[in-house]
Amino acid sequence: MTTATIKEQHKTGASKRHQPVWEIAESFPFQGEWTEDDYFGLPQDGRRVELVDGCLEYLPVPTMSHEEVIIYFYELLRAFVRLRDLGRVFFAGIRMLTRGKKYRMPDIVFMARENAARMKNEAWEGADLVMEVVSPNDPDRDWIDKRKEYAQAGIPEYWIADPAKKQIVVLTLKGKTYAVHGVFKPGEKADSVLLKGFAVDVRRALCGEKR
Repeated sequence: MTTATIKEQHKTGASKRHQPVWEIAESFPFQGEWTEDDYFGLPQDGRRVELVDGCLEYLPVPTMSHEEVIIYFYELLRAFVRLRDLGRVFFAGIRMLTRGKKYRMPDIVFMARENAARMKNEAWEGADLVMEVVSPNDPDRDWIDKRKEYAQAGIPEYWIADPAKKQIVVLTLKGKTYAVHGVFKPGEKADSVLLKGFAVDVRRALCGEKR
């Protein structure tokens, strides 16, 4: 049954059970027509939503293991940054403008203290370092789409942690594209180019050993 048929039944008084509430649905823009104002006006219901070329992209609810990896990275990075007063670190929930009218919500973001003016309350204007933990349902989002997008946004460093592949890839910006600083596997430590001295044990980060 097509959407048009369902809506016609709704108008003619046919059973409304198991149908969308069209009056509510039609009060929102169509996909491809969402503006920044529309996006920022969405109800704050806890769901992570990104804006990409006028379309809303709802991020999947993370698993416990996915969250554990994010928390591990966040706690290490935040402790490193706070001890040295380098800037601010946040996890899952901060909107970040990448380019044009694209807003992402990375798993972890870092902004250097000297760039604090770019940390707007509603959304950051880019970041200095971004970390993403790859979700198995859509790995290309982090490996391909965001790699290209974050480079275009001029983000100096991008970490991709992939629990399925058991590896962490650290990318550093060279001109307008990312170069691979390192592909790190269990038994190795992934280290940062931007934050000298910051390193993460891959086995502990992705395999949960001795956390």
